[in-house]
Amino acid sequence: MIYFKFPFSEQLYSTDKNSVKTVVQFVSYDGLDILDFQGNIIKVSLEEFLNLEIQPKLMVSELTNFKEEKEADYVEKIQKVIDFVKAKDLSKLVISRRKLVDFKFEKINLSHTFLNLCKAYPNAFVYFFIENGCCWIGAFSEVLGKFNKETLELETMSLAGTIPIDEQWTQKEIEEQQPVTDYIKNILQKFSAEVNQSQTHDHSSGNIKHLRTDFTAKINRQELEQIIAELHPTPAVCGVPKEFCRNAIAEFEQHPRRFYSGYIKVETEENIQYFVNLRCAEFFQNAALLYVGGGITAESLPEKEWRETELKAEAILKNIAFSS
Repeated sequence: MIYFKFPFSEQLYSTDKNSVKTVVQFVSYDGLDILDFQGNIIKVSLEEFLNLEIQPKLMVSELTNFKEEKEADYVEKIQKVIDFVKAKDLSKLVISRRKLVDFKFEKINLSHTFLNLCKAYPNAFVYFFIENGCCWIGAFSEVLGKFNKETLELETMSLAGTIPIDEQWTQKEIEEQQPVTDYIKNILQKFSAEVNQSQTHDHSSGNIKHLRTDFTAKINRQELEQIIAELHPTPAVCGVPKEFCRNAIAEFEQHPRRFYSGYIKVETEENIQYFVNLRCAEFFQNAALLYVGGGITAESLPEKEWRETELKAEAILKNIAFSS
């Protein structure tokens, strides 16, 4: 089962089983795991959703023998990443971690957790699914691509750099976002003679904000999937050059990212949309793993990077609901 809402909409959606067409697809960060939801996209009322019997017992496993990365270990690792970035003259390298939420004797309420996220992040794509023994919930607003079937126009964005909503931008965040912007622009210009770029502006998301630059481009429908394949993973979740950074990430990260920093494809009658799967969590019967990360540059400070990931984890953490 899957439930979701689009950005700037309160309408909930799901899928029926009346078609073999894939309308929602989750692609993992490494592209090796693909989860398809087939059928037709249907509207779901709030009343219908609240009447559903959704229990963690539907999930097949508990989380066992999980060792969480502590602050001291993370800070030590990030210092090594900073030294690596300097030695290799990289603009940025994105490193993730998993934060453990142990339910102990509390009973998770997945339905209300999903609705809390819908309310907290009106400008986000918010989803919740239980499928094949997996349960994930996410809320994020980064668009990898939005293709209009009628106008053949593709929209995408460069979204990077993270600070608390009330702070001012520093050179570190500006230098972190610029390679993402350049990367996207160069790819789009390979496929389109009509590429438009906006001014960089603030993009607020709950208690944090990012730097954002928007793009539009006229493309051929047949080249859409190739463009998405070249865009993913963007420097916002990986680094530049892409393959070199992917290999470096595998050396520094000791955990699989799974669907975190992968993307979600949703096809409707009018559009094909691709969302980057950030601010997400994997739920088990007894716990949840919150996936968060940050772009490491030569200007990064390890302690500040830890605080940034803690801040990002709050997006899901503060909206987790428990049954009384």
